[in-house]
Amino acid sequence: MKEFIKTYLIELCCSYTVISVVGAITNVIYGSETNNANVILMFIFCNIGVFVLSIHKLFDKLSPLAMIVIQYVVAFGLCLLVVFISSLIDEVSPRGWFEFIRSFTIVYVIAAGFYYYRLFRDAKDQQEMLKEIQDKAARNKFI
Repeated sequence: MKEFIKTYLIELCCSYTVISVVGAITNVIYGSETNNANVILMFIFCNIGVFVLSIHKLFDKLSPLAMIVIQYVVAFGLCLLVVFISSLIDEVSPRGWFEFIRSFTIVYVIAAGFYYYRLFRDAKDQQEMLKEIQDKAARNKFI
């Protein structure tokens, strides 16, 4: 559990930093401003995305594509719920809903792609190390 929390916090910090910097650069380019509510929502969305991606072990029995789609639907639903709750406090325009869907999907696809690339690369590295160990053990057996 301690390792899970440590990994979760590292991935959350990295994700939020990247999204914040990209948001700041976008604001500079387009001359727009970010308010505190948007910053808080970005942080909440990062938490949801990182958490949903980090529980991938619950979906190991499924195919990788099904796992990614299910995780997207869960994360999207949770984020949609957060936007709905925040819309009770501050109105969200119809264009705002579209922008949320588009922005969430683009960022999630990029983040999930990077996450699963790392995950599969680590699994491949572990398989190679295991094969190396098995080869050494087989050679030592004959010596």
